[in-house]
Amino acid sequence: MSNRGRFSNKKVHTLSCQFCCEKLCNRGMKALLLADVRTQLYSTDAPPKESCALVGNHYETNSCNCKIRNVACSTCGNIVGYHVAVPCTSCLSACNNGHLWMFHGTTVQSAERKRSDLWGEEEVVMTWADLPSPKFDTTVREEPFHHRIRPTKAIFCR
Repeated sequence: MSNRGRFSNKKVHTLSCQFCCEKLCNRGMKALLLADVRTQLYSTDAPPKESCALVGNHYETNSCNCKIRNVACSTCGNIVGYHVAVPCTSCLSACNNGHLWMFHGTTVQSAERKRSDLWGEEEVVMTWADLPSPKFDTTVREEPFHHRIRPTKAIFCR
């Protein structure tokens, strides 16, 4: 079974920055950190283009040799996750969903993404089986990826 098939029943989440409420991603999946399954993450298969910025240099963790780089919210500048730029052999051989963009469960708010049912009468939670590839998903922003953060006055979402 392909990774896409293995995860096809997982719910799709819309993710927003915990600090300023900026929408970060429409294609989030609940995930666990492979090195520490107690750590809640969300992952996505599409780069979060205009809402996020890569910050700092690449680094490796103590648990594997992946080359990763922090991801910050472009609006408020807070670190919200990381991008796996070069996955290591160990992580590639483990059961994974193939997603290379991760958001920390403590830095994002999540909501289940919904769609109309077949008759257009009711909203139903989307699963990964419902999603087109990022190339054909009209909710994936087409703007070029920004590497600059536009900090603004913090607005708290709660």
